[in-house]
Amino acid sequence: MEKSKVMQNEKFGEKNFQYIIGNLLRYGVWTSLSVAFIGGIVYLFGHSTDIENYSVFHENDRNIFEVISAVYNGAIQGNGESLIFVGIILLFLTPVLRVLLSLFSFLLEKDYLYVGITLIVIVIILISVSFGFSH
Repeated sequence: MEKSKVMQNEKFGEKNFQYIIGNLLRYGVWTSLSVAFIGGIVYLFGHSTDIENYSVFHENDRNIFEVISAVYNGAIQGNGESLIFVGIILLFLTPVLRVLLSLFSFLLEKDYLYVGITLIVIVIILISVSFGFSH
């Protein structure tokens, strides 16, 4: 009886965030794997007899908003390539969301050293994504 009162009065704390972050990573990876796998199956059903020419590579120089728009429209239509790309985007976003949740956790704990470090990591991610799509 005494233990349940203590647990009811406990604040939302570090253990809760660790649990949420752990589940985010676990379910994020499984979700991205499932979406990419389904996209691969859909793609193979539609393109099982295609022969790819790997001797020529064409690089698309589109900005990130065009790519995301095309992927979104393709995924809505059930395009296998777009579903694979959505799986890859989800796989990329999983650790990014983990960093954002960590930032929120450090802010609640008022641990400003780690808030600063986490903000640096977020800036590095934003810069690398920005320059990766705009060469």
